Amino acid sequence: MLTAIKGYYEKGKIIMNEDAPVKSKTDVIITFLTKDDENTAGKRIPGGLKGKVSLPDDFNEPLDDLKDYM
Repeated sequence: MLTAIKGYYEKGKIIMNEDAPVKSKTDVIITFLTKDDENTAGKRIPGGLKGKVSLPDDFNEPLDDLKDYM
């Protein structure tokens, strides 16, 4: 079972905003969200894919697979 619980880290301790849904010793993975991550998370960056995406010259040409239907 994977569960995410929001909380914060302060003075060497992790404080969770709610109780964990487990009662026994369990492995955990902790991800720290820095201010830089919070400011860019989920936001689109204009031109972020410039030079990484290209379309072939024949992009708008009919597909050979659809000849029978045209």
